[in-house]
Amino acid sequence: MSYLTNDFDVNYVKIKNINIKYYLSSLLSKFNFTHAFFTKGCSIFPIEELARNFHNDANNFINNQIHSDFIVHGSRLITGKRFDADGMISESSNQNLWIYTADCMPIFFADKSSRLVAAIHCGRKGLEKNIIKKMLNQMQNLGSLKKNILVAIGPAISKENYFIDENCLKLFYKNNFPKVNSKSILDSKYIYKYSENKYSLDIRGYAFNQLISNNISPENIDISNSCTYKLDDQFYSWRREKIKKRNWNFITSKLI
Repeated sequence: MSYLTNDFDVNYVKIKNINIKYYLSSLLSKFNFTHAFFTKGCSIFPIEELARNFHNDANNFINNQIHSDFIVHGSRLITGKRFDADGMISESSNQNLWIYTADCMPIFFADKSSRLVAAIHCGRKGLEKNIIKKMLNQMQNLGSLKKNILVAIGPAISKENYFIDENCLKLFYKNNFPKVNSKSILDSKYIYKYSENKYSLDIRGYAFNQLISNNISPENIDISNSCTYKLDDQFYSWRREKIKKRNWNFITSKLI
């Protein structure tokens, strides 16, 4: 199934007389979920200062992201302590879940009925390890119904700018689709041969495919069309710059 990307809504927050640009998913905003996909200007401020402008009385949580499928529950999160994990799922109403990215996808999950929220950092390796499916399963274990789960995929590298070699591609397919013959790799609509031994990989397309394969309705999925590699004036990109600077993203479990 094909997917659509959207222009996320643009907003600004002023901190110390500096306007910091961030993006909002209209889908999450429609259901009053406080969140933000920040641009690179946010990096000069600590997350606590950014958070004060959204949900001041919440605790801020962030993990050491290691391109894994590990997910930490809110009951284990302790302010100031980091776990080696790439997912967080909130179990209270006063938690800000922070994800940092620089080409990978920041993906937010929100249950419009229970108000449960979750966040993952997901790139090629996260897709290989099925962190999306694992997060959906954990939300179900906490009582969420898939028909109520909203998903927003923030700014990430686009297929036009994400290239891998054939060996990497075969490893990706081996981990994702072990029953697929390597000769059929290019049958996928999310893989494009760019040149000899150079392939374009659509991580947003694969994320969408994994969501609908796990019974998330396309109407409940919102995907940003902003490319972190292309928009060098707005976002940090590891593939473009090879420096360890990141874009912050957060969602809060504040109840309405």
